[in-house]
Amino acid sequence: MAQRSWRLPRRTFLRGAGAAISLPMLEAMRPARSASAAEGASVAGAAGPPVRFAALYFPNGAWMKNWIPAESGERFELPFSLAPLETLRSEVLVLSGLDKAGSRQGDGHYAKTANFLTGYPIAKTTGRDVSVGGTSLDQLAADHIGRLTPLPSLELAIDPVISGIDSNVGFTRLYGSYISWRDADLPMAREINPRLAYQRLFGDKDGGGLPIDSQRQRDDARSLLDMALEDAHRLRRRLGRDDQHKLDEYMDAVRSVEQRLAFHAQADPRTWKPSGVPNHPAEPEVTGSENHQQHVRLMLDLILLAFWTDTTRLATFMFANSVSNKNFSQLIEGVSAGHHEVSHHQNEPDKIDQYSKINRWHVEQFAYLLERMRGIREGEGTLLDNSMIAMGCGLSDGHAHAWNNLPIVLGGRGGGAITTGRHLASPPGTPLCNLWLTVLERLGAPADRFGDSTAPLKLA
Repeated sequence: MAQRSWRLPRRTFLRGAGAAISLPMLEAMRPARSASAAEGASVAGAAGPPVRFAALYFPNGAWMKNWIPAESGERFELPFSLAPLETLRSEVLVLSGLDKAGSRQGDGHYAKTANFLTGYPIAKTTGRDVSVGGTSLDQLAADHIGRLTPLPSLELAIDPVISGIDSNVGFTRLYGSYISWRDADLPMAREINPRLAYQRLFGDKDGGGLPIDSQRQRDDARSLLDMALEDAHRLRRRLGRDDQHKLDEYMDAVRSVEQRLAFHAQADPRTWKPSGVPNHPAEPEVTGSENHQQHVRLMLDLILLAFWTDTTRLATFMFANSVSNKNFSQLIEGVSAGHHEVSHHQNEPDKIDQYSKINRWHVEQFAYLLERMRGIREGEGTLLDNSMIAMGCGLSDGHAHAWNNLPIVLGGRGGGAITTGRHLASPPGTPLCNLWLTVLERLGAPADRFGDSTAPLKLA
């Protein structure tokens, strides 16, 4: 193939409605060498508040003896790792017995992380030719309700995306960095910087997020965006697989910006609007010196703001990438080893104790978000009442890399359709996707099947 005689400027920006998005660094930006381098508002009714959904994912599983209550039903005691939910026990549904058959094949971690919200087996690969079998729950819902809000969905994380090969298992590490997938082979780009996430939601706090004033400005902004998409499609045909992956993520971000530009350029599509909240909420304080807990809570605060303002009704958040060995010694008394290390506890009491304390820390952050959402009045209830906040992991016992009896907790009543304050013990082997099928129905995106589902999980 002939060498390129053109070069794309290294920093190319789109500007409009407070957005400034640059192309990722591509081989096509380097000096030419060769081509080879080269409708509904709410299920509860249009007049009422909408239903929201967030999935919070933590890695490395849990010590299940300190996670699952001994009793089912309403009369249960919260075990050690779930104890931070004591003041919220009436607002949560503890789930057990849920299984992910699509994770029975594959490695210990990646085959259980990437498909958390899809339910299908993942394709074993060491390259960019990834596949998780289908679209994730949140993006399937976004296809139905995403157009009703300025942003279809919000994807947040703490750790940067890791590529390369995990030589221990022969899988690409990309699988450990994503739970949200637009298509089977296309993960959703995540934001790990709280300030950039805020600006994506609300625009620049200095005024960039204000609506465009004139029709000509609107047309110019859309023209620039359309030109960039056309260029991206043309470029993609000439790029290698790595560059195509980067460009796909970029185009994903552009689509989100396009949604915002269209929102500002036309009548507000929302049939329900929040009250008691400013149009441009204050930006969470970001100092640049946050510890891990502060970083996590900033991201959870952004989910709160996004749901409260009805900027989006769908969010995902990853506490860390799969196989994370984050050290919690500065945050948790009695913990000195890395997270992944203690998850392989080998039944040693000291490691089990540290493992359980790390599980408990993650539940504390979950409780933080639920408490804040419970404190916001909305209609005749609260923001939490009108939400479904799922927290969990794609494996249970980290040492066994178990795929069954997953640690899952659901907060909120989904607009009144969920009976909380109990431990729902499903028969062993019940598909996790049965839960996701129920979530889809409650979001106004019903499906006959999802992943390996057999029937909706009865939550009332």
